[in-house]
Amino acid sequence: MTVSGTHMGESGMTDRQSGLSEALGVVRRRIQQLRERKEILGEQNTKATLIEPVLTALGWNLQEIDEVRREYKRKPQDNPVDYALFLNRTGCLLIEAKSLEKDLSDRKWISQNLSYAAVLGVQWCVLTNGDEYRIYNSHETVDVEDKLFRSVQVSGADAKLLTDTLVLLSKDMMRGTLLDEMWKAHFIDRKVRAAIESLLLEDDGGLVRLIQKKAAGLTLPDVRASIKRAKIRIDFPVPSLDHSQERAAASRHGKSEKALETLEVMAEASLENLIGSGLIKPPLELERDYKGTHLTAVIAESGKVVFGEGAYDSLSTAAGMARRSVIGAPADRPYPQTNGWQFWQYRDEHGDLQQLDHLRKQYVALAEGASA
Repeated sequence: MTVSGTHMGESGMTDRQSGLSEALGVVRRRIQQLRERKEILGEQNTKATLIEPVLTALGWNLQEIDEVRREYKRKPQDNPVDYALFLNRTGCLLIEAKSLEKDLSDRKWISQNLSYAAVLGVQWCVLTNGDEYRIYNSHETVDVEDKLFRSVQVSGADAKLLTDTLVLLSKDMMRGTLLDEMWKAHFIDRKVRAAIESLLLEDDGGLVRLIQKKAAGLTLPDVRASIKRAKIRIDFPVPSLDHSQERAAASRHGKSEKALETLEVMAEASLENLIGSGLIKPPLELERDYKGTHLTAVIAESGKVVFGEGAYDSLSTAAGMARRSVIGAPADRPYPQTNGWQFWQYRDEHGDLQQLDHLRKQYVALAEGASA
């Protein structure tokens, strides 16, 4: 996929979505547990346990001061914003965080964030409590409510909409213009819907005559009476992330449409979904011979991946910690970045070692069979 001069191939996009899907699965379980226990999490813990794992999965380096600044102030006397995200030292996204138990409907919270964004010249703002994410366009000269682009929930039912929406905030995607383009379509659709609904409500004479002309044999009173009885709702489906450029690239490289669809389904094959489908039955022992060291871990009944003294929410984190125990950590990360699905192996029913990625492929096959 080419976004403003930055090439992001189909595998890169799918890896980003796959990592995001895995992180959201972890966050979703945490939210469910907290709400079942009726715990008050507080703002700082919400940031650490619910929001920052998502930002990391979106490619933002939380340890890099030129990329992510917490409690950011442009001037000492300003109110701070929880997160200011930068590309090439230019602000591109502001995030205002509230604790999980807070309702985001308070207008003053987003008004404050939007006004600060206007001062900084930052177009995009997010208001989140770790579960709901509301994305706003600060540059549009409309009322606060009309600046809202999209609202999604981690605990909501539509996982694809959630992933497709949040991936727009990834470091890779914020370099491009796709979010701007999707906002433009959203803004136009909203105006068209309002215009059509206004025509229907106002008993517009031109519309009535047009309908009468199309519906042969009806009088003008017939049409007016019918419009008054009707309950008409004009709505537009939320567009999915546009993969058309990826499909073109895949075609140029000899990949079939079917192959690219398979890559997209892979993004939904999270550890949580594989456990739910029965393809992974905890406890599942994992192993890997790495640089002369035999490493072992286990996917526990809780869904966590246990390695050494630690229990991790993702296969990739556990794999990174396993590699760190052998080669140490890089200067800019607490552990080496690692694809856990390709790193860890398990023994199948015949006792043969297989990559965990093998189970993801089984999940894809089942998903494609169900949709056929």
